[in-house]
Amino acid sequence: MAFAGRVRSSLPLVSKLLRSDSLAAAHGSASERALLCPAFTNSELSRNFATAPAKTERIKVPLALFGGSGNYASALYIAAVRANALEKVDVELNDLVEASKKSPLFSQFTKDLSVPADVRVKAINDICGQAKLSDVTNNFLVVLAKNGRLRHIDSIAKRFLELTMAHKGEVKAIVTTVIPLPAEEEKELKETLQDIIGKGKKVLLEQKIDPSILGGLVVEFSQKVFDMSIKTRARQMERFLREPINIGNL
Repeated sequence: MAFAGRVRSSLPLVSKLLRSDSLAAAHGSASERALLCPAFTNSELSRNFATAPAKTERIKVPLALFGGSGNYASALYIAAVRANALEKVDVELNDLVEASKKSPLFSQFTKDLSVPADVRVKAINDICGQAKLSDVTNNFLVVLAKNGRLRHIDSIAKRFLELTMAHKGEVKAIVTTVIPLPAEEEKELKETLQDIIGKGKKVLLEQKIDPSILGGLVVEFSQKVFDMSIKTRARQMERFLREPINIGNL
C-alpha cells in the first residue's frame, strides 16, 4: 500500500511530462540499439542494467523462456542474482504492476508510444526515486522505457515470477472447481501433486472457481493439464454418441 501511495504521489509529475512537448526524443546508444535487436543474449541484456561489474562466473536461468518478455525476464533474473537482490526485485516488480493497475494515468503512460523516450526515462527515474526502488529495478525499468517496452511490464513480471519460483524450487498448481474444495480434499490433492512432482520441489496450490465446468476439477501445473471436469466428459460422451455405428462389427 505504501508503494502504491508513493507511485500515486509522483503521478502529477508524470502528467506534466506527458503534456510537455519541449523535450526532444533521445538518441539511443549502441548498447540501447542492441537491446532492440532480437538476436541479443540474456547475459548481454542484463549487463545494460546491472549495477555492479559483471562477475566471471556464468549465471544460469532455472527455466528456458522464449519471446520478448521471456528474454527481458531472464536478463532481469541474471542481473538480480548478480546483485544478490532477487527477492527484492521480485517484490518491487510485482508492486509496480499492482500499482499501475490502480492508476489509469500511469497505465496510459506505459502504453503511449508517442511519448518521447527521454520523457519516459525521466518519469521512470523520478517514480523509482520516490518509491525508493533498488538500482537493479530502476535500471531495468529505464531500459524498458528507452526501448518502448513498458507496455509489456505485466507479461515480463509474470515470466520473472516463473523464474523466481523455479529458483526456489516452487511449482504452481492451479485447480479449477465449481465450488471451493474442502480443506481435507485440498490437502489430499496437494499431497498427490507433491508425489507426482517429486522431492526437492514445493507445490503452491491456487484455487479457481468456474461454474462453467459443471463439476469435477481441472488441474494445471508444469505445462500439464488434467481435465476431469463434467463439462469435458459430457463433450466426450456427446462425440461418442454421434459417431456412426458400424453394423458390420456388431
